[in-house]
Amino acid sequence: MAGMATHVITGAGSGIGAAVARRLHARGDDLVLHARDAGRAKELAAEFPGARTLVGDLADPDKLSWAFSHQSLPERVDSLLHIAGVVDLGPVGELTPKSWRHQLNVNLVAPAELTRHFLPQLRAARGHVVFVNSGAGLRASADWSAYAASKHGLKALADALRAEEHANGVRVTSVYPGRTASPMQAKVHQQEGKAYDPAEWIDPGSVATTILMAVDLPRDAEVNDLTVRPGR
Repeated sequence: MAGMATHVITGAGSGIGAAVARRLHARGDDLVLHARDAGRAKELAAEFPGARTLVGDLADPDKLSWAFSHQSLPERVDSLLHIAGVVDLGPVGELTPKSWRHQLNVNLVAPAELTRHFLPQLRAARGHVVFVNSGAGLRASADWSAYAASKHGLKALADALRAEEHANGVRVTSVYPGRTASPMQAKVHQQEGKAYDPAEWIDPGSVATTILMAVDLPRDAEVNDLTVRPGR
């Protein structure tokens, strides 16, 4: 992808999202960084000078359309990078509807709603949608039911979108990282009752490298699904 492309990114505040945003910012691309509230948007704007921000709560996707109607949306979108996510572990017998809804909203419904909003710009630019999924999007383990369900749904969303938008020139990629050193991983270890050593897991920069490889791939090819596992 040529320089000065415009990328809309969720989850740019930490982990994989921050690593991707830093790479794109360093090479001079135009960033539109999603933030859950005005305070977070101010922090992102300070961290990435020149970047624009877009405020809306992914946990409440029904209100995203209203929130966006009061803001200036980018006229061009070369890539939409869905990297934000939440996780709350627990057995099926203990997870509450609130926990299910929160994970499904942030991890699945909000990406679908964001994609709907930006499809006209993506079609015009023959752009790229990247869904950062998870190994849990391919298999579900004990205590991971709600998170895995949201990520299995995200795979279905990506597969359907790819089939629908291929003729419009929109590329769609799902990336399935294994455990990655991030604040989310620290939370997972805390919920599992395990000690957390970030050196044992994938560096966010390594996942960022795979995402940008897919985004920068020449137009004669498309990466549909990409699994990234810890190398240690």
